[in-house]
Amino acid sequence: MDVTPPEPPALLPGIDVPAVEAWWTGRVAGGAAPLAFARIAGGRSNLTYRVTDAAGRVSVLRRPPAGAVLESAHDVLREARIVGALASGAVPVPVVLGVCDEPTVTGAPFYVMDHVDGAVLHDDAAMLAGFAERDRPTVARSMIDGLAALHDLDVDAAGLGDLGRREGYVARQLDRWHRQWEASRTREVPLIDEVHARLSAAVPEQQRVSIVHGDYRLGNVILGPDGALRAVLDWELCTLGDPLADVGYTLAWWVGADEAATHPLGRGPSSVPGVPGRDVLLQRYAGATGLDVSRIDFYVAFALWKIACIMEGVRERDLRTRPDEAPPETQVPALVESALRALGG
Repeated sequence: MDVTPPEPPALLPGIDVPAVEAWWTGRVAGGAAPLAFARIAGGRSNLTYRVTDAAGRVSVLRRPPAGAVLESAHDVLREARIVGALASGAVPVPVVLGVCDEPTVTGAPFYVMDHVDGAVLHDDAAMLAGFAERDRPTVARSMIDGLAALHDLDVDAAGLGDLGRREGYVARQLDRWHRQWEASRTREVPLIDEVHARLSAAVPEQQRVSIVHGDYRLGNVILGPDGALRAVLDWELCTLGDPLADVGYTLAWWVGADEAATHPLGRGPSSVPGVPGRDVLLQRYAGATGLDVSRIDFYVAFALWKIACIMEGVRERDLRTRPDEAPPETQVPALVESALRALGG
């Protein structure tokens, strides 16, 4: 996990240090001020901070990004509820230590969870540095086994049966992200509408109602030195729905070495020697869950289109707030072209 050194309060976006310290000492068991904050890098979604208290205990604080956000995005209170509900189940998650629903403390709600030690594989360099080639198949197995375990959970027994509507997940997601695209578009990308129409006309029948993570990839899990899954992170897009949407999303991010040079998502942790390909993951998942994965190409296409819509939202926000760091102009169009190819177009 990439962690910046502790920063002075003036350089901590979204953190009112004295106010958070006052809240922390009264609400987090054993918490003791002063607190040292360090931004955890990776992704451009919720702000995530590593927090070390006066006793040396390390925790993690999550809050929405500063400034305006897209409708329904970055609901950290909902995320905290999901993580808390999963804490005693088969899917490893951090322990929630405290929740603040009062935005006056530091400008937005936030929650605190235990820090889980391990590797977060944001890129190929992290995989190369963290795992020998012989251990990389274990990383892949742990990753897909965790997803299968999540999808096998009884949503009612987990206390999450009211998390969302159970049927019609993909159709609703297509509508949601198309609306988000319209709200955040910065230019014309005609294929967005074309691929949306093709996906909407060919939605497979949903086989099962599962807890769907919504952003399940190597950059959102913590792995032990043996490659075992220690924690699944970033539950802000989680709801109930079609489990194969998660599988398609995971496979969309699983860029192999032979395609990394031309894939719009570029090289990633799956692009190094020794990492099994998508077909190995898919077969293992199908064997664990018993689901029919014959139409996985649809779900991969849907994932690539969804990623394009999300990245356009990120691009719009960055053009407003930090234009020098905005994503490349070509990435979103290239993602939609890849989605079209996955559909056979």
